[in-house]
Amino acid sequence: MSNLETRPDEQVCRTGDQAEGVELLTARDVPLGGPRAMNVRRTLPQRARSLVGAWCFSDHYGPDDVVSGEGMQVPPHPHTGLQTVSWLFEGEILHRDSVGSLQTVRPGELNLMTAGAGISHSEESPAAGRPPRLHGVQLWTALPGSALDVDPHFEHHGDLPVLRHDGAVVRVFMGRLTVGGEQLDSPARTYTPLVGAQIDLEPGAEVRLDVDPEHEHALLVDAGDLTFEGAVVPPSNLGYAGPGRPGLTVRSGAGAPARAVLIGGLPFAEDVIMWWNFMGRTHEDVVQARTDWMAQVAEVDPSGAGGGATAYTDGAAGRRFGTVLGYPSGPLRAPALPDLRLRPRTRSGRG
Repeated sequence: MSNLETRPDEQVCRTGDQAEGVELLTARDVPLGGPRAMNVRRTLPQRARSLVGAWCFSDHYGPDDVVSGEGMQVPPHPHTGLQTVSWLFEGEILHRDSVGSLQTVRPGELNLMTAGAGISHSEESPAAGRPPRLHGVQLWTALPGSALDVDPHFEHHGDLPVLRHDGAVVRVFMGRLTVGGEQLDSPARTYTPLVGAQIDLEPGAEVRLDVDPEHEHALLVDAGDLTFEGAVVPPSNLGYAGPGRPGLTVRSGAGAPARAVLIGGLPFAEDVIMWWNFMGRTHEDVVQARTDWMAQVAEVDPSGAGGGATAYTDGAAGRRFGTVLGYPSGPLRAPALPDLRLRPRTRSGRG
């Protein structure tokens, strides 16, 4: 999924101070506008905390009615230096990308795209026979420096490990998690130690998750009354728990079922800069990625009208972000860069 903000900030993403107790990260509403015309509730990145392990981006959306309109329509757009994690609670999304993938994702399935030095993709609600509502999360993980030049690739996993335990259903879509003494391992490829899991709880249920005490974790609540390590986390918000815990307890209220997404991992060792859909190490990385993408856009949409082209021309086939075939309109143009230059901060916090 693209960040469709027309004036995105350039973010220095770094490991934050370790909080005592549970730190509540409040969601902010972001109107994405554009062809998709939908709002999302964003909890990462933000000023208080920009990373949880390698997780660097978290958008929570829906449930949205996709019967009366076109639903999700995100034209071809680029990514660098990250993985996109598409996870649904309701609905369907059709994914196309420049490595030739064409894949529908549904609830309980994972679409995982690894950008490496550059990839492009589109996402859309299927034209016919789609479910009436769209509801889910879009997550990104930052790639470490050792994986920045990995070949771009796409994975779909429809058979993920699931455990039912004491009124809870835990489904691990990224990394590893231990519940009730049973270790659940996702088949998805990761580049840093991390975990991503959906947790569904019956009313009044409690689940204890065994985790690596060197890792940090956060719980994004989708629905219901939930406590995370004893702290209330309202729906659409993120509860953060720092390293030092060998286990995490999630409990639902007695009134209704609850659902949440757990993310976590080893605190990310590198400072990164993120702007729009690009992740780099320096401001110059971002500038170069935007320049390369706009050169491709100019080949298929020289007027800047933003429509009409159904595929990249042959001249663009060898370019950095490849070719997305089959989407019925031209690629997204990158926003203008902000009038400032940022550089990553050091571990001491000095820029």
